[in-house]
Amino acid sequence: MEGFIGSQMHLEANRGNGHLNYKMILKILGILLYIEGGLFLISSLVSFLYKESEYIYFIYTMLINVGVGTLLMLLGRNARNNLSRRDGYCIVAFTWLFFTTFGMMPFYISGSIPNITDAFFETMSGFTTTGASILDNIESLPHGMLFWRSFTQWIGGLGIVFFTIAVLPIFGVGNQVLFSAEATGVNHDKIHPKISKMAKGLWLVYFILTASEVVFLCLGGMDIFDAICHSFSSTATGGFSTKQASVAHWNSPYIEYVITIFTLLSSINFSLYFLIFRGKPLRWINDSETKYFLLSVGLVTIAIACALYFIKGYDVEHAFRASFFQVVTIHTSCGFCTEDYMLWPHFTILLLMYTMVAGGCTGSTAGGVKSMRLYIILQNVKNEFNRLMHPRAVLPVKVNGMSVSSGTISTATTFVLFYIICSFVGWFVLMLLGLDVFEALGISVSSIGNVGPGFGYYGPANSWNALPEAAKWVSSFLMLIGRLEIFGILLMFSTSFWNKR
Repeated sequence: MEGFIGSQMHLEANRGNGHLNYKMILKILGILLYIEGGLFLISSLVSFLYKESEYIYFIYTMLINVGVGTLLMLLGRNARNNLSRRDGYCIVAFTWLFFTTFGMMPFYISGSIPNITDAFFETMSGFTTTGASILDNIESLPHGMLFWRSFTQWIGGLGIVFFTIAVLPIFGVGNQVLFSAEATGVNHDKIHPKISKMAKGLWLVYFILTASEVVFLCLGGMDIFDAICHSFSSTATGGFSTKQASVAHWNSPYIEYVITIFTLLSSINFSLYFLIFRGKPLRWINDSETKYFLLSVGLVTIAIACALYFIKGYDVEHAFRASFFQVVTIHTSCGFCTEDYMLWPHFTILLLMYTMVAGGCTGSTAGGVKSMRLYIILQNVKNEFNRLMHPRAVLPVKVNGMSVSSGTISTATTFVLFYIICSFVGWFVLMLLGLDVFEALGISVSSIGNVGPGFGYYGPANSWNALPEAAKWVSSFLMLIGRLEIFGILLMFSTSFWNKR
């Protein structure tokens, strides 16, 4: 959805100061609410096809969206046709908040989720592709609501791809804190000089992955509705299921492998797929971040599989499948579950916590700190050890054979440090709200990493419905800042952000 911004107007990339262009911000938000209204219409059609009366609630919400969108567009009349970086930050942040606020209305006004806090939490979890849920009887929801619930993840997943690859460079922040570490794995091979072409290419990759998974899941015995919803969740690395037991409901190794593979594919930089289509397959094979990510997934999978085989007594195939599925879905911040990993050997919990933090690749739908940042930091640490032995040696950090600037290294390090600080602050606040130490840690790390399941009671066996209401709002905020790379949201709490100069 953010890709729409770049294709509609000229942006002044270097105009970082001055007045916020409030009229243009309102105008764009109004247009985006129109787009969300169209998405409600799709969900209404699904509900109508299943002969469910709930279709009317999507129509009501669509009309509310159109009304508010029209008002915002009227307020934005005669706006200056340019945007600054600060305008861009406002649009991205308020888009997620507006989409969530209006997106929860079908749940709330239909009575499917009668509590405002729960409805907001569920919708924010959807749009941020977190996948944590407060629902204790998912199957009781009508098809239209289940479709919208999964659709929010697909929309959010596509939105974040546009955000990290397509939109931020237009705002002129390619070297800034919010984007520099992301851009390292992207900007060496320009996908396409025009943002509209780039957005269409990314959408095409996203659609092909989703459609392909639908076909494979149907071949495995899923009906078309469940296959579409789970494909939405897999390619968005979200984790919402149409069943309370999640993927375990089907008890199918084939379905588990299909979801695992497509979740893994969706966690690799989408620009690499675009380059493959342009006849550059070696970039995918030789990409430093991808190799680090796959190595990380492989090593953790083997370690946990060995634990399940030797300690828990699983057979070889079951041990590998259970480990592979759970490591991939958590490492990619998807969060599907087939087993209660809280019953696994204790050290595996620490490995899964690492995967929650690490996340997937830049330019993908995955959450976490991203493999590129970890790769850069590890390369820098390695160089520091070598520098102790060879003080005069010139030891650059290299990604894909190209040297990384000291500014990018500093940015990556700062981001990871601040990410950890935010996780600890969230952990502390959740403990103040009465949560157990271990459970509060799991919810904080899972929320900011957009993963879904946590630890202890709030692990894969239960929903998050028992959380205090205040904790649900805290978790929702952590989901938002994690999805938008932390700085983009927290920057707006700075007084300097709103100063005219």
